[in-house]
Amino acid sequence: MQQADDATAAALTAGERTVRHTTRLGGEDVSAQVQSWQLERSYATDLPAAMRAFSGSSAAQLQVQLSGTGGQSAPQLYSPWANRTTGDLARPGQSVVHEGGPGATATLPAFRGTVRSRSAASGTDSLQVTALDGAERLRGPAVLPKPYAGFYWQRPVSSATWCVSELLRQGGLYACPPPRYPDFAEGRPLTLVYATLHGGFATPYGQPEILPDPATYAFAREGAPHELALVPKQPQVKASWFPRSRVTVPGSRMFAEVWVNNSVRYNSTSGDDGIGAGDRVIVQLELNRNGSNTGYLKLDVNFAEQWLRIASMDNSAGWTFQWTWPALAQRGVWHIGAFLDLSGGSSSVYPTVQPRLTAPDGTQLVGGAGTFTDPSALQPASELSQVTLYTDLPAECLQVTGGPAAMPTAAEFAQTWTKGVELDDVILPSTTLPRVSGSQWEVISQIAKASMSTAELDERGVFRWRNHTRFAERPAAPDLTLTSVREIASLTATEEIDACRNYCTQPYKDWTGIGAVSGTTLQDDVIRVLQPGKTTTVKYLMSDEEYDISPPGTDDDTGATPGTNVRFGTSPSGGTAVKGMVDMLVRREDGYLVVRYGNRSSQTLYTVTTAGKPSFYLQTLKPGADPVDRDAIALLDDPANDPDGVASERFYGRQEYTADATDWVQDAASAAGLARAMRAAGVLPVPVIGDVDVLYDPRIQLGDAVRVVDTTGAELDTLAWVVGIRTAATAEGGVQQTLTLRGMDPGALPADSGLTPDPPSDPAPVTRATYASVTAAFPTLAALTASGLTWGEIEEGAHV
Repeated sequence: MQQADDATAAALTAGERTVRHTTRLGGEDVSAQVQSWQLERSYATDLPAAMRAFSGSSAAQLQVQLSGTGGQSAPQLYSPWANRTTGDLARPGQSVVHEGGPGATATLPAFRGTVRSRSAASGTDSLQVTALDGAERLRGPAVLPKPYAGFYWQRPVSSATWCVSELLRQGGLYACPPPRYPDFAEGRPLTLVYATLHGGFATPYGQPEILPDPATYAFAREGAPHELALVPKQPQVKASWFPRSRVTVPGSRMFAEVWVNNSVRYNSTSGDDGIGAGDRVIVQLELNRNGSNTGYLKLDVNFAEQWLRIASMDNSAGWTFQWTWPALAQRGVWHIGAFLDLSGGSSSVYPTVQPRLTAPDGTQLVGGAGTFTDPSALQPASELSQVTLYTDLPAECLQVTGGPAAMPTAAEFAQTWTKGVELDDVILPSTTLPRVSGSQWEVISQIAKASMSTAELDERGVFRWRNHTRFAERPAAPDLTLTSVREIASLTATEEIDACRNYCTQPYKDWTGIGAVSGTTLQDDVIRVLQPGKTTTVKYLMSDEEYDISPPGTDDDTGATPGTNVRFGTSPSGGTAVKGMVDMLVRREDGYLVVRYGNRSSQTLYTVTTAGKPSFYLQTLKPGADPVDRDAIALLDDPANDPDGVASERFYGRQEYTADATDWVQDAASAAGLARAMRAAGVLPVPVIGDVDVLYDPRIQLGDAVRVVDTTGAELDTLAWVVGIRTAATAEGGVQQTLTLRGMDPGALPADSGLTPDPPSDPAPVTRATYASVTAAFPTLAALTASGLTWGEIEEGAHV
């Protein structure tokens, strides 16, 4: 329930039956022009409705009737052909905010959304405006990445929860800070890696490469810096990502950052799951040099020892700057970042580095910039190949940005954004991400249906995602009590046999044991000429069914890089291989893989092998086999411990329900959990309490638990969930509120006391022939044979 001030609570307790409201269109208050309004919320796609499986999406709808003002009618002011200076107030897409409250008290948020349609009746003074909530912001095309790391490692790479978070981000609803520079623009910084860690390692920008063992981590809301975090169960959990652009060294500036919480600690002897395991976090940028040599830029924070280090090194040696701050002893959420300037030099560079942190108390710590001078810290020509996170702590929102002009300012580092998403615990781990089509809201609704979850935007426009476990436990106390003596004007209770489902099947895709094999390969047939200081963009056909690839690895003359790779030579016939001179960005676009080469050198380069042939080689990975279709079944299998199941089959028989097959369920444990949840919801039929007309209460929200006490008709006293709310009011202040409730309890078990139910069938009586009657009719075998009758005809007595 929404929280209300004392005056509003007192008015509701007193049974106030009128309502005041404020309505704003485009930020302008039009409350005085409102003739009537109606607001409706409900869970739209229960699975199925009769099972009381509380799942589906809810898009609230507000309808408002407006009159004109200032001597002009509503059609004159607001119709589609009205002057824009007034008509834009009610145009489709315009913002709508509606609040309501009892009597003369303060109003509570009731709706926040945008205009969907307007209808002006000519010759009248009325305009009808229909608005939908924030679901309208999620009408863009749904796009999910296609990482191969899940089946390559045979480990979960993502989850349904991560997909919901990502789809919301695409619509401008954020659970953690958004990527700083998601879109490519010439001369602008670019987000290279953005990993929210909201239930998976998949990324919209970049691609997961190394996945940790699921036994070593959990995704948890407790201790998350913002909403949901990767939480180690042991020290130094490692995960890594390819950047979407292989920026070059020298010549680049980068900013790496991550959020952690050092107040949540893990006791390795306690057996607790999902709690941080130490005091250290490392973000490491790996640079691909000639041959097998690798360079490293490492941001390393140790809260226990109160220092931050930034290192520049190779495989064996390096140099480190250290900043020591007693403030690192603070416990709580930390935002950690490091600016890495490698823009100087031509063939090698000494990095200049500088850290910036935000402490739990809001203080920003900024270290002085330091430039390495020791030869072991020198970084020769190379490309950014991988970003790796090592963490002992709950970590969220890892981000690496390429191309910033300087260290972010305090305001830039803090980032301006609004948190508008609340997620639930992670469900439905995914080895691969299902292919999706349609809008973001449509795909979120599909996930909600497949996972028996709820998706809704509340009265303040905050998106809330809740798993089926939300309704699994009976609340200790109701949020509100409704009685027929006072609050309830009428109600209808309905019970039906379709509400009973005691044999539930959940299909799933089993990816166990399926690894990666080579997919599509392509050898470029043209040597690309890369002019000095210019960019060259090339498109290659790539099916939407194919999995993502990382930017090509840059070969030198010591050997070829496995997978997708390219060699840059100094002449069209091959010349000398060049490293660290060409930035490479890849993206998928309209059935193509788009590769962008940015030649930073002062000489013309060529995509050419040592033999003078085109050097660009593309290779995708695909699963070695299709997943196996399997079923998880929940049924009566232990009568001693399942009294509800015994009663269900005794009184209602075996009632089967099979959920839709979907790519979102990919492991046996998740499928079994869903099957059990479906059976728990439907093992005994639970009544629907519909058309419950109650005294207006703006505090009631979807998912609230209410106690319903009816002493005038149905004689019931039960707990129920609110799954639908409809409120309508007139300009005079009269208001009617109608609830749809789903009971929590099926009521007492049938007893059939004093009843003797009729059997299910009553066949007509058949007279059977006796031996004596047959021998009397046919004294001899010859007589019986001569009759030509079958034994069935004789036995049923028709001829004897």
